[in-house]
Amino acid sequence: MDNKVLRSCLLILGVILLMGVTFFSGFAVGALIPNNSFRQAFGISQSPSTPATPVPTALPGETPIPTPVFQAQSPEELEELFLPFWESWDLLHKNYVDQPLDDLALMRGAIQGMLAATGEQHTSYMNPEQFTQANAEMSGEEYTGIGAWVNTSGEYVEIVSPMKGSPAEKAGIRAKDLVIAIDGEDMIGVPGDLALQKILGPAGEAVTLTIRRGDELLDITIVREMIQVPAVDYQMLEGDIAYIALYTFNELATAQVREALRDLLAQNPKGLIFDLRNNGGGLLITAIEITSEFISDGIVMYEEYGDGTRESYRPQPGGLATEIPLVILINEGTASASEITAGAIQDYGRGTIIGVTSYGKGSVQNWIPLRTEAGGVRITIARWLTPNGNQINEVGLTPDIEVPFTQEDLDADRDPQLDAAIDFFN
Repeated sequence: MDNKVLRSCLLILGVILLMGVTFFSGFAVGALIPNNSFRQAFGISQSPSTPATPVPTALPGETPIPTPVFQAQSPEELEELFLPFWESWDLLHKNYVDQPLDDLALMRGAIQGMLAATGEQHTSYMNPEQFTQANAEMSGEEYTGIGAWVNTSGEYVEIVSPMKGSPAEKAGIRAKDLVIAIDGEDMIGVPGDLALQKILGPAGEAVTLTIRRGDELLDITIVREMIQVPAVDYQMLEGDIAYIALYTFNELATAQVREALRDLLAQNPKGLIFDLRNNGGGLLITAIEITSEFISDGIVMYEEYGDGTRESYRPQPGGLATEIPLVILINEGTASASEITAGAIQDYGRGTIIGVTSYGKGSVQNWIPLRTEAGGVRITIARWLTPNGNQINEVGLTPDIEVPFTQEDLDADRDPQLDAAIDFFN
């Protein structure tokens, strides 16, 4: 294929991408189906800036001068804007030492770089394999790996939380762990999405992760398994206290939480413990549905957009547990959608929050499939606020009663946070 034809194809792809982002970003979708967008309650994305003149800088002590933002206003300006890109494309193909180049990889790299240029960590590109993996986690399907929710947008892959009963949890992986090497290979400079592919792999095969945990370095070997993404576990504890642990806000979660509530409430408990520890979040619509089980009126959350406007989300009718005394357990692995639920319950005084400060992810993403090559883009469209207007992004929720959970507790098979929740009702 000559350069002119290839250039035309890539330009069409870019236009389709931009049209797709514009069209789909206005929709809130709660289903993971092909050719549809869905939201994660996982920032406002800004247009990539291209200064028309050299960027002015401020002297020490002066107020920084804002970088001018350039946006193409016509097809002609857009074509001119991309001239350096095509020149670089041609120079690379003519001069690069190792030929032939993989044009598909270059195209995907260009999309990845464009989204990264927003400077917002959760706006990113997912190749077809990564997009399929994300769909599996949100729909509750099986996949092979170590069983952990991760953040791939930083310098290293960061563990948001290990899944309950997963190989990662059994091996001792914790929230906030940074994966700095995989099977002895240093991950410095390796994009998080690529590093994640090295962590995933066939069931039965081992992978060794070098973890940075504070000032400590640990080598942890984990045997990959077929992972069934967990959603809910529940039981009646001694003292007539109901207990529900929710591990993810995927497509199955709402129905499973309602089933657990029906079963437990029929036993007339005196209180309910809702455990959101190490819950890495999930779908926005699921967060609204589950919060509605506990709050009957008011606002669940606000979405705040780049122009300052807000959209409010109200609880859905028919909540099953709007009156029962309630305790929410949170920890440093409580993130995203689980912070929406805990934040609303805290703001209304509907329940008592026990544990330690949560992860702090207060932005909303649209996940949009690319129709032309099976991958997808994840674009931050808004930040979310609690009903009282509190911003939790990179801050987290502070519990009403702070109870730490130490390594010594884990080694001794103690759970002081759960014990504190039980004592709250006694």
